[in-house]
Amino acid sequence: MIRTDVVKLTVISAVAFRQKLQAGGSGVTILRYDVQQPGIASISKTSGDPILTVNTPKDLYPVEAFKEALRLTAGMPYSKRGQAKVEKETQAVVDAAPEPEEEVTPDDPVVDSRDYQKVVAKYTDKNGKLSYELLNRDLIKFAHSSSKVREMVEDGVSTKKIRAYIITAKFRSVTGSKMLTEDQAMKIGELLDEVSPKSVFKALDAELRQMAGAKKRK
Repeated sequence: MIRTDVVKLTVISAVAFRQKLQAGGSGVTILRYDVQQPGIASISKTSGDPILTVNTPKDLYPVEAFKEALRLTAGMPYSKRGQAKVEKETQAVVDAAPEPEEEVTPDDPVVDSRDYQKVVAKYTDKNGKLSYELLNRDLIKFAHSSSKVREMVEDGVSTKKIRAYIITAKFRSVTGSKMLTEDQAMKIGELLDEVSPKSVFKALDAELRQMAGAKKRK
């Protein structure tokens, strides 16, 4: 688990953050300074646009505010929060006790936010957006240059296991953390996938399948 940053909006007087929705998937929550009811929207997997929940009042939380929130939180992971509110005096977000289903289990890998941000920074393009094209390009380059990957392909290791090795090796290099576990690396990948309208490693998976197919044709 990793907690996302809170961003301040300009469209309305409010703050926003990414959040793991109880119904599943990633969403964005907006908290106004003047009302207690939050505004919540899920994210369309096809278009990446916000989809407001039925109980989110559009007069208080216009679509433009959610679009700004999505833009400002692009590249950030979701957070697992309980109910939250904004303190008017400090304009700070205060979390209430987390809901039982949102508690971290012993088997849930915890990611250092600094490691996550290093990965995001590495693959952010000139426009300041997290680029899945840059990420996949780097992972594919590593796959073709790694003797370990070639051995795994020759041995018929599954694409899933090869992908896990590539991601872990690259993220260790990017973060400078040799202690980064495979579970933590895959959790970072999962968090990146939550902010992408499509599978973040789709291009890498396709390349690995092509490599495996080329080996079979020999």
